[in-house]
Amino acid sequence: MEIRQDNVKASLEKFAKGVVQQARSNLTRKNKNVTGNLYESLQYDIEVGPNSLALRWKMDQLAPYWKFQDYGVQGKFSNTKAPSSPFKFGTGKSGMKGGLTRAINQWVQARKFQFRDKKGRFLSYDATAFLITRSIYNKGIRTTSFFTRPFRLKFEQLPEEIVKAYALDVADFLRFTFQHIVTGK
Repeated sequence: MEIRQDNVKASLEKFAKGVVQQARSNLTRKNKNVTGNLYESLQYDIEVGPNSLALRWKMDQLAPYWKFQDYGVQGKFSNTKAPSSPFKFGTGKSGMKGGLTRAINQWVQARKFQFRDKKGRFLSYDATAFLITRSIYNKGIRTTSFFTRPFRLKFEQLPEEIVKAYALDVADFLRFTFQHIVTGK
């Protein structure tokens, strides 16, 4: 018999569910849940083998822009909103070309958001999106840590839980082995 890792898997499941729940709460609280794509992309897979543990987050495949929301992006001319972010506008490394413009245009239309000109007339969605995009490009995107903060907090609690869970699984294994030796079955 192999050591069953039911308790370890349950502990990892509790960890992942807690991270997802808190991250989703953060998105909602920080008003970052317009389309629901990022919210719904917060998913995970857990694989527990006889000699391995794997926890995979699915956001990279489902909503790869999650990193920009979480870490923020430094602006072309200012880094005050995300001083420690690995991403910066104008480097060509932050994502696909034109992605920000399309995303802001969708965001403006989803929220039915339009600026007014000096005469009080509404600007088009495209003009509003252009002004917002230019500002974001120059000033950056503020760090939210919607995912990293709950991950770190839950991760600090995880080692002790995993040790206890693994100890329970080993204890079950030893009980089974001892019973097998005693009864011969």
